[in-house]
Amino acid sequence: MELPTDWIALLTLVFVLGAKHGLDADHLATIDGLTRFNLRRCAGHARWCGSLFSLGHGSIVLLIALGVGVASDQWQVPNWLESVGSSISIVFLTLLGWLNLRAVLTTAPDAVVAPVGLKAGLLARLQSTSHPLAIAAVGALFALSFDTVSQAALFAVTATRHGGVGHALVLGLTFTAGMLAMDGINGLWIARLLRRADHHARIASRVMGLAVALISFAVAGFGLARWLRADVAAWYDGKELVVGASVIVLLSLSFLAARSLAPQASTPSSSRLSASKR
Repeated sequence: MELPTDWIALLTLVFVLGAKHGLDADHLATIDGLTRFNLRRCAGHARWCGSLFSLGHGSIVLLIALGVGVASDQWQVPNWLESVGSSISIVFLTLLGWLNLRAVLTTAPDAVVAPVGLKAGLLARLQSTSHPLAIAAVGALFALSFDTVSQAALFAVTATRHGGVGHALVLGLTFTAGMLAMDGINGLWIARLLRRADHHARIASRVMGLAVALISFAVAGFGLARWLRADVAAWYDGKELVVGASVIVLLSLSFLAARSLAPQASTPSSSRLSASKR
């Protein structure tokens, strides 16, 4: 992927990439697991699980950006990194699409659909924690993956051409800000759905599950087309920002549609208060 040379365009693209990364199925699934656990054990932390996870994840991004920025004079991103990263992404997105589609189809009618992630499933035990630092540590651990490391390294090397390590750190912070926005919103929304767990919440969780599955399939299919067809790759060149923003918009619209299906219900305490007034 060719990153833009204009600094403002680069900042915008990195923010969008961070937001898109925050909507990764593994992020959604892990935040869901952390939120479910904390609603049972420490309800006050539940709504902040997404933000804490993202801050831990972002700390690793900043360390990678710092390290690559310092070493950029002696090290360059190898040419094969993007090809390997693309192939891994296509396989993972296809598998994640299938797993989330199956989750929607097989979840019991009276249950809220839980997003499915690959790393989230392998490291499910880590989601049983309530301490804020431990939740952030889970996010940091999940950042030690090929996609995160390769993205952070790529934009850090590009940033050093604009002025050195400081610019690399600014891009790391920008990526983290985009990711934090999406993960934070997701954590708040999941906590709200799980507190309600009524008919509307169950429908809303299915809408989001289907959206995650279908968009995963679509992004994987587009990545495969870029890999196999030079004309598609040529068309995509320079449109990374538009495509990344489109994915965010589609998932955001799905989120809004799901949210509209789960209107705010009165809490037991507010119901009792209304009854006492009558």
